[in-house]
Amino acid sequence: MNVRRLIRTTATSGALILGVTAVAACSSVSSDGREDGKLKVVASFYPMQFLAERIGGEHVTVSTLTKPGVEPHDLELKPRQTAELNDAGYLLYLKGLQPAVDKAIDQAEVPHKTDAAALTELEIHGGADDAHGDHGGEDGHSHEGGDPHIWLDPVKYAEVADGVGKALQKADPDHADAYRKNTNTLVSELKKLDADYRQGLADTATKSFITTHTSFGHLAERYGLDQEGIAGISPDAEPSPARIKELHTLAEKESVTTVFFETLADDRTAKTLAGDTGLKTAVLDPLEGITDASQGDDYIEVMQANLAALQKALGAK
Repeated sequence: MNVRRLIRTTATSGALILGVTAVAACSSVSSDGREDGKLKVVASFYPMQFLAERIGGEHVTVSTLTKPGVEPHDLELKPRQTAELNDAGYLLYLKGLQPAVDKAIDQAEVPHKTDAAALTELEIHGGADDAHGDHGGEDGHSHEGGDPHIWLDPVKYAEVADGVGKALQKADPDHADAYRKNTNTLVSELKKLDADYRQGLADTATKSFITTHTSFGHLAERYGLDQEGIAGISPDAEPSPARIKELHTLAEKESVTTVFFETLADDRTAKTLAGDTGLKTAVLDPLEGITDASQGDDYIEVMQANLAALQKALGAK
């Protein structure tokens, strides 16, 4: 009898401990969008995640809707991810890039949201219909409001960083000083990156480059370069014979040496064109995600690798 009573008492105590633990675990996420006392931030994809982590620092917990290796434009949210949005205290996204994310964030009842596209200007570059056709039409993606790849221009990205810093100060005023300091530090790094690009690309043998994914319009315009896309439907699309002929002519006229492909797309199209035209292939990373194939561990490192690749391909002096 005493043994049974002991077993029963132990089981009851165990259940109470488990119950208390469960309550404690649940209480770590509060109703005001905080987790373990930190502002819970959900970012749409890597360039937004990088800003949130660098500016938020130790005062935020950051998760991303787009996992490494996933093509951001094609993202479809799972119910769990949609629910995660409503638990957040701050949402950071880039409207016009991921339709499924735009819709979910519009419906999320979160008081603090930032659309990075509203913090700078989305320009429409020459040949925009061709340049951004890879995300339009059949697959439902549209960039009619302008080229959304603003993070590939360090100047525009710095403008976005400044806006995100101010938004975090408003969302979490208790740590406003830290957010302000972190923002200033990051903006300074981006200004240095801009200076490196200006100096590194100031004197080159050619200003033209060919790429499978025409996401470098802002970068090209910032530094006086000319971007030529292989095909319009998708980064993996096979170029037509007529387009190959056009690019062959361009390569000869502008002394182009390299066809760039990206880390998250198949490189067969680039290799096909390079084989037909006698050009080399290399990676120019659109920085939509960091994977083991990325030429660096974060935005700054990959952008420096992109600069080195451009310098080599363009014949920097």
